[in-house]
Parts: sequence; C-alpha cells; structure tokens
Amino acid sequence: MKRKRLRDLGMGIGSYSCGQANSITDIKGVKVGHQTLYYEKNGETVRTGVTAILPHEGNMFREKVFAASHVINGFGKTAGTIQIEELGVLESPIMLTNTLSVGDVMKGTVQYLMEECPEIGDTTGTVNVFVGECNDGYLNDIRGLNVSPDDAREAIEKAHSGYIEEGCVGAGTGMLCLGYKGGVGTSSREHQFNEDLFTVGALVVTNFGRRTDLRFPVEKEREERETPDGSIMIIIATDAPMNERQLKRLAKRASFGLSRTGSYAAHGSGDIVLAFSTAHKVPHQPSEDNTLTFSFIKEDGEMISMLFEMAVDCVEEAIWNALAKAETTSGRNGREVEAIPLEVLTALRK
Repeated sequence: MKRKRLRDLGMGIGSYSCGQANSITDIKGVKVGHQTLYYEKNGETVRTGVTAILPHEGNMFREKVFAASHVINGFGKTAGTIQIEELGVLESPIMLTNTLSVGDVMKGTVQYLMEECPEIGDTTGTVNVFVGECNDGYLNDIRGLNVSPDDAREAIEKAHSGYIEEGCVGAGTGMLCLGYKGGVGTSSREHQFNEDLFTVGALVVTNFGRRTDLRFPVEKEREERETPDGSIMIIIATDAPMNERQLKRLAKRASFGLSRTGSYAAHGSGDIVLAFSTAHKVPHQPSEDNTLTFSFIKEDGEMISMLFEMAVDCVEEAIWNALAKAETTSGRNGREVEAIPLEVLTALRK
C-alpha cells in the first residue's frame, strides 16, 4: 500500500487551513533539501542522511533572519544555539543529521558559506551554523561516521520549494518514532488577519517514544525492543513579523504539539526547537546609522494566540505525517522496524 499523509487518509489536526503544500515550504522563500544515505558498506548498514532547511533564497550570512531556540529536554548535541540565543538571528541553513555527524555537517556547511561569502573569517567575523541531531544508531552504523561534509553541501544544493519528500529521507532515514519507523514530516497552517495572510509551518525529525506511549488503541504486545529514549528536532517557520522574543514564545508552543502525540520528553530524549521568521532581513553590515527599524505584531490581541495555536497544530500533524510516510526499514544487526499501519492512524478520529 502506498504510504499516505494524514490528510490523504481523511484526517487533519485543528481548524485552521493548510498552505498549498501543507509544508514548511509554504512560507515564501523557504526551501528544503535531503541527502539520503541508504546502502551496505563493508558489512555495515548505512541508514542515515542530512536535511537542510534554507530560511530564504538570498545570502543567509549577509541577510540574517530573526530566530530563537527552545530546549524542551536538553539531552542532545545540537550546535549553534548559543549565539542564536544571544543575538536573536539565524545566519546559516538549518542542518539536521545524526548525533555523531554534527561535526562533519557543520564543516560542509561552513565550506558552503565561505564559498558564498569570502569575507567570512577574513574581513569580518566567523559564521554560526545551526546543526540539530537525533540518534539513528538502532538502524544505522552510526559509529561509521558515514555522513561527509560533501553530503551536507548536497542537501543544501538540493533544497527546493513546494512539495517535499517525507518519511525515510535525509536526516530521517534511520529514525524511529513511537515504536514504529519515524522520519521527516512537515505541515503548515495559514490564516487571514485583516489585510495580512500569515503562515506557520513546521518540519520535524521524529525519533522519540515507544508504542506504549501512543494515546489511542494499538497493538502494543510487540513493543519489546530495547531502543534509546530518542529525540525530536522541531523547526518552526513563519512569515508573521515576530521578533526573537516572540519567536521564543512560539517555539515553546511546540511542546504542546509534541505532547499530543504521546511524548513526555523522556530522560534521554533530546527535544529541541528552532523558530524563525522570514518577515525581516537583518543585514550583517548595517548602514552607518545607529539604529535599525522593524515592525512586529502586537501582543495585546488574539493574533499571537492564534499563531501559537497554528504552531501547535502543525507540529502535531508534522509528527503524524512523518510516521504516515515512513516505510518499514531494515537496519544493522538484522533489525527491522515496521511502518505504522495506516489504519492505526484512523484512531485519531476518535
């Protein structure tokens, strides 16, 4: 049976409308690319990859976007959050991969950005690259360090708008979720606020939980495999003009979408959120004026609460889409993790 997204199964989350692709790429300028590694090598099984999210179509270092991160549970090895928290801007592609490949992905991304910007590390400062990770070592030979800097560059160069691949692709190739095969999922919401149409989109790499965590009836007897607590990377994008503090508030709402699926952020689960807005570009080298002027949404009305709800809904649906699109996958040591039966997801109607 061909794997289908949640809405193809006749279900949706929440009351807001989706964007055209029901994807993080519904935010204008945002692109996503995957580099998938799925092969056998010297007796070892490689099931891993890289996913790149480009916040806009221009030069990301010279034109930064407002951003913020939020740690739901900090059992993780994510790179780049410290400077984002300090300065409130994102200046690189958002890179996602497996835990032990953060360094190689960072190197490839730095190389890509230095080619675009010869001034980096010379006539101006260095660059802060964001790399998020989950542990795919249950299915993947993670010790083989099979992700190379070139794979990071490939993911960036493959990035495109519109409909994107989900499931066992890119960083999601070797991931598990709620006792089934996990992977990459995405979703979006849009709403007309007087004259302004604002969109919120989410992309996730799901690698958390066990079958017993599911909040609806499902066959759970077979869930006996010993797996790590797992992780999830959650990326939220919006075209609403939000500053870094408002984006921090938006990022915190991802935890509600995550918890709706059954997660309780187990001890060893690295649950990390990054949120950014494409509404404004922050120049790396501003003019000689002492100030920059931006406008942001008000926080004394229902608009920001509605944006919070949109974020919660699209995070939850992105997780279900990752499960719905993932396929049964064999891995190292003869292991196999089955895809969630699509009929199981119909329990969401109840």
